Amino acid sequence: MDESKPGTDGSPYVSVAEAATWLRLKRRTLDNLRWLGGGPRYRKHGGRVFYHRDELERWSEAREFKSTSER
Repeated sequence: MDESKPGTDGSPYVSVAEAATWLRLKRRTLDNLRWLGGGPRYRKHGGRVFYHRDELERWSEAREFKSTSER
């Protein structure tokens, strides 16, 4: 993951807002994906939702296509 993106304080975990920024999604979209079960894997620390940077990368890579007919 690009070190210039949010969450570069040394922690592998980013907040929902930071994850949405990195994925170039609206936070609400990421919330909806989490609720529906189609988004990146997440963790809850003391009731707060965090995403591991590697999971965001894996989720994004799994959505790579060569053409629109692949979907």
